[in-house]
Amino acid sequence: MTKYDKVFNSPKTSEESLSPEEAVAAIATVTAIADSSIEDVDAESLAGILWEFEVFEEYSEDEITEIVDRLIDIVELEGIGPLFNVAKVSLSEELVLDGFAAGVIVLLDDELTIPKPKQAYLKKLQAALELEDEEAEEIIKEVIAAFKEAEEEEYADDEDETVVIEDFSEQTYQSPLGNFTVPIPVDPQQGGRIQSQEGVVGFSDDIGTLLRIDYYPFPLEQLEELESVGQEEYLQAILVDKYVPQAIFANVPDASVEYTEYLEDTLRGAYYVLIDMPKGSTISKQENNGTAIRLDAYRGLLTFIRGEFLYIVSSQHSFINGETPDSVEEEAEDIKESIFEFVETIEFA
Repeated sequence: MTKYDKVFNSPKTSEESLSPEEAVAAIATVTAIADSSIEDVDAESLAGILWEFEVFEEYSEDEITEIVDRLIDIVELEGIGPLFNVAKVSLSEELVLDGFAAGVIVLLDDELTIPKPKQAYLKKLQAALELEDEEAEEIIKEVIAAFKEAEEEEYADDEDETVVIEDFSEQTYQSPLGNFTVPIPVDPQQGGRIQSQEGVVGFSDDIGTLLRIDYYPFPLEQLEELESVGQEEYLQAILVDKYVPQAIFANVPDASVEYTEYLEDTLRGAYYVLIDMPKGSTISKQENNGTAIRLDAYRGLLTFIRGEFLYIVSSQHSFINGETPDSVEEEAEDIKESIFEFVETIEFA
């Protein structure tokens, strides 16, 4: 019995019916589960991947998540082979290539390659969908090219939006909205730089400093929600449920929240988190082969409301020259103190 017989050689098929689009989602779901366990599959993440497919353009991300949840339920009740079999017969001729592409996307690693341990599965998927080598190779190339193009566009967009400030003669940074000023905390002699775009300013240098201020106008209508759920729950939802997934997890997939704390007596109520960010530092080290590898880092984030704005202030500790982290509690405390010291220098309007 080979490793993937349970997927491709099962004699059983599910009695559930699938639309052609759901069959594409099923191929992605089967691929995600084939080398792991059901518990390791994140339905929302998988839905986010599928949402990029043109075949799902009429679906909301929530609807796709519901589809993935249903497909996972089928695997739990009937097995992975029955789901694959019903997906295969449910794929319309026009969507066979999309089904294969869905499998390819799930298997891609951070370097946009198919890891060697996954290549055997992909070959079996290709055979099961009766694709010629040329067709399969073309799909793989197209998927990788699409990802690279999207990354380049995202990078270009960021470059277009971000203003790098090199003139430190003023010694003070003023927000374009006039809601705060802050002494510039980095030195140009140490590679200090200021990157500013709408709603955010970051101060960094070549020795690992990162101090960042994100700021958002706080609509009066949000006061009702804040008063309804309480300040702790409100700030936690903003920071942990919204900001961290979008600003950190999306860019550092292995990052994780290691520490949380509500500070009732700080800044009239603030919420603090510590994030472990493997290979997520803003600085890199040069490998012997010439490639640059981002360092590991911890990042602390503090959110609070001041005047008519909500702020998220962050700082990081990068582990340079083989440095190892202290305990989570010690790292959380040290970074929190560095954020407090920085916030004390901010003059809010």
